[in-house]
Amino acid sequence: MNRTERLYAIAEELRRAGRTGTTGPRLAAALEVSERTIKRDVAALQQAGLTIWAQAGPGGGYVLDPSASLPPVNFTPGQAVAVAVALATLPPGSPFAVDALAARGKVWDALAAGDRDRAQALAARVWVRHDAGPGPSDEDGGSHGGDGGGEIVGRARSHLGVLRAVEQALAGSRVLAVRYRDGRGATSSRRVEPVLLAHTDGRWYLVAWCRSREAIRWFRLERVERADLTAETYAPRPVADVGEPPVGATAVYDPDAG
Repeated sequence: MNRTERLYAIAEELRRAGRTGTTGPRLAAALEVSERTIKRDVAALQQAGLTIWAQAGPGGGYVLDPSASLPPVNFTPGQAVAVAVALATLPPGSPFAVDALAARGKVWDALAAGDRDRAQALAARVWVRHDAGPGPSDEDGGSHGGDGGGEIVGRARSHLGVLRAVEQALAGSRVLAVRYRDGRGATSSRRVEPVLLAHTDGRWYLVAWCRSREAIRWFRLERVERADLTAETYAPRPVADVGEPPVGATAVYDPDAG
């Protein structure tokens, strides 16, 4: 999150907090920055004309003047793709499915032209497949079938750092250093170049060029024990290098497809 995005996020957090307000430590924890950074950002918002009341000491915090007006909602490319992912993973036949498609289009329309292009490029690298059945083998040789997605949700909560690193690597074409545990429990360290993320049979996979194997590999995300962004960038490989998508798999959003 860059500084501009963080300023919008602080203003939105204060708006949600209402008249009770919130504290610097809470804002710092929510945005994963230091309290000193929050103080600087709040001061910048105040200088920009946003009325924020600040009270120091125990029990103090920040309150946004209820009469203050906020700018229109702005989505980053990553946020737009996150909305598209959430809507694309709704099971077929879900209630309000038509409204969901309309909402997705409105989010896309709200993006600035440059952000829309970046969001489109990222969305093309996130596949979702609803129907069950065998897919390409993952890195440990297992199929994409098996136990349900509940296990993934629980583990994902403890792997937020891994997930964030994977997202940033894919969006920014950064080489990722990962420690991966295969289905037999053996761990290995790899440097990979993310190509896309794929969701099939209730699981998420990182599909990447593995420099150790010199080939495309599918890594089950809940088995990635650690992921660190490196400073090295790479030229993104065409999605076609992955091969034909599994039957029923599509990108989370293709504006040309509606």
